[in-house]
Amino acid sequence: MQKNWYIIYTKPKYEKKVSAILEKRKIENFSPLHRREITLFRKRKTLLEPLFQSYVFAHVEEAEIDKIKGIEGVVNLLYWKGIPAVIKEEEIKIIKEFINDYPEIHVEKTKVSETGKARVIDGSIYSISGNLLSIKNSMIRVNLPSIGFSLVAELASTYSSQTPVTFGEKSLLMQS
Repeated sequence: MQKNWYIIYTKPKYEKKVSAILEKRKIENFSPLHRREITLFRKRKTLLEPLFQSYVFAHVEEAEIDKIKGIEGVVNLLYWKGIPAVIKEEEIKIIKEFINDYPEIHVEKTKVSETGKARVIDGSIYSISGNLLSIKNSMIRVNLPSIGFSLVAELASTYSSQTPVTFGEKSLLMQS
C-alpha cells in the first residue's frame, strides 16, 4: 500500500507528546516548530512552539490510521468530505524549507474552494509549483491549499526591492 501524509488533530498542547509517541512506535511524523522570543523579567527567552496548533502530520498507510487514533492525546484525524484529508508531499517539503529559511513565521487561514485551489485573502499573488507565493513589503507568503493555511514570514531588513528572494529552487524579485 501507498503511504500518505495525514493531519492528526490533537488535544491542545499535546503536539510534542503525540509526536514523541509516534517516534517511539517508529511512525514517520512531522510536527513543525517555530521560534518565538518572549521577555520575562528583563530576560529574553526563545521558545519552540508548534507552528500549527493541535496538528501533527503523520506519514502512514491507510490501514495504520486506526492505530494512530488510539494514541493518548489524539482526538482524531482531519477529514475532508468524509475521508481523511491527504496532504501532498510537496507541501510538507515546502513547510520544512520555509521553517529552515525564515526564523519568524506565522500562520494565516486561507479560503479553500471546491476545486482545492486556495485564495489568499489579500496581497499580490504569483504561482510557483502549484502553490501561491506572495512577496510584498518585506513579507513572503506561501500557500498550502490542501491544509487551508498560508505561511507568512518577514524578510530580513537587508533585502531591497531589487534583491532576488530565493525559496527552495525558485528565485523572485521583491515587489514594494
